[in-house]
Amino acid sequence: MDFMQKYNAWLSFADEKTKAELISIQNDEKEIEDRFYKDLVFGTGGLRGIMGAGSNRMNKYTVGKASFGLAEYLKSEYAGEIKLAVAYDSRNNSAYFARISAEIFANCGFQVFLFDTLVPVPVLSFTTAYLGCNAGVMITASHNPKEYNGYKVYDRHGCQLCTADAEKAIGFINRIHDYSVIPFGEESKQNIAMIGEEILSAYLTEVQKQSLYEEKSDLKIVYTPLHGTGNIPVRRMLKGLDVTVVKEQEQPDGNFSTVRSPNPEDKEALSIAVEKAKKINADIVLGTDPDCDRVGIAVKNNNGGYSLLTGNQTGALLVKFVLDMKKDILSPKATLVKTIVTSELGANIGRNYGLIIEETLTGFKYIGDKINKYEESKDQEFLIGYEESYGYLVGTHARDKDAVVSSMLICQMAAWYKNQGKTLLDGLSDIYSEYGFYLDSLDSFVLQGKDGAGKIQNLMSFFREKGTALFDGIESMIDYSKGVADLPKENVLKYIWNDGSWIAVRPSGTEPKIKVYYSVRDSSKEHAEKRLADIKKSIGSMIE
Repeated sequence: MDFMQKYNAWLSFADEKTKAELISIQNDEKEIEDRFYKDLVFGTGGLRGIMGAGSNRMNKYTVGKASFGLAEYLKSEYAGEIKLAVAYDSRNNSAYFARISAEIFANCGFQVFLFDTLVPVPVLSFTTAYLGCNAGVMITASHNPKEYNGYKVYDRHGCQLCTADAEKAIGFINRIHDYSVIPFGEESKQNIAMIGEEILSAYLTEVQKQSLYEEKSDLKIVYTPLHGTGNIPVRRMLKGLDVTVVKEQEQPDGNFSTVRSPNPEDKEALSIAVEKAKKINADIVLGTDPDCDRVGIAVKNNNGGYSLLTGNQTGALLVKFVLDMKKDILSPKATLVKTIVTSELGANIGRNYGLIIEETLTGFKYIGDKINKYEESKDQEFLIGYEESYGYLVGTHARDKDAVVSSMLICQMAAWYKNQGKTLLDGLSDIYSEYGFYLDSLDSFVLQGKDGAGKIQNLMSFFREKGTALFDGIESMIDYSKGVADLPKENVLKYIWNDGSWIAVRPSGTEPKIKVYYSVRDSSKEHAEKRLADIKKSIGSMIE
């Protein structure tokens, strides 16, 4: 069925609101093609797309198809009663999509636990295991712009579905071609139990157990939840500290009206918080993304301004802090897990403290899966996991990145340094003095629509064919699509220089982007910056 046939099919069954939206684009063939040339697919973060009518959009029908397919998958995996938790973030339509999903699961005979208010991703991860559910669903598009929403699926441990399980679930979802078989409606709403404060409190109790430093300090903090789910849980974990919340960004707002994009990686997203910090002379700025699984920070510098730390820098600082706090009780099984596109700096710190270091593909679900395996085998113990994209986890209360526990530990770490007369920037400088200077960066090239998808494929072929000839001094190229060690196959290329510097290229699993990761190791900041600028310029010309 081509895109016009799919468009006409939707016109025949859609509800009046959806039909009106489709009719409004009837003279725009390019728009129709973009909405119907494919179905939304699961990537590193599950189902994610622009909201609107069409098979390539997030809407009642694509969410319903995913939910009914997931239900059929779960029936094939489990006998007896099936339990499932459903949560949502602050995005437009998140509560609506969560309710639709819960009703479908209930109509399939499942016991459903539906949150009565928005909560962070790690709370859903925790809840799935805590309530003994077979699976969990989180309606969120993380840090994406306001036009997006998404659908994350978690296993019984609270880990996002990994490759094999995701492929099975997708198989069931893809079998659904007739939307009339999806059991929409409230027929079995008695199967839905509303949950909220009791579960959140249980989760926060587990987060508190990860506390490492509670000495008094005059640390001043500015915090912004960026219109998302972090406001209540993060502030509860920072109770007793001097925290000023950015009022303009405190309340949930699916339009993210004060920012271009609610992404703590984006300097602009923290600009209001930084201005607030300047006014009150705060030491540190924290910003969590809408589903509160990632956190970005800015630190007061010696020039009266604030320096934003990268995910790699914050990760390295956290590794050093956790290890310094736990060095006397470290187990020989203690393990640090990072992704293949995360800097080696934190890993090298871990090695120096005797940690086992493991790598995973991009996507925190692979780190969560490692935790599952460690608990089964008892051969290793998870200590800390992180990825360059501002996601960290300490503790095993969740199987996904957790900005609540990370915010607590970052503030404790900043207090620890301040009580020594230092800032986090000083701490980072100490790390560079001991381990060498690392400069890390990321470029994302957006290539929209069907034409963009084709260009991304062609670019990956180009980079693959160039191999070690891509730049002078490259010692090796790792092609993860061929399978590396015990990692699942994935379309990622990594080029490694003989001094340990590297770049990695991968298409995004959830957005129309090709991403290039850079990690330059050099003798000084100046040399590293010059080298990085040259590499970026060359990569940009290749892609543009």
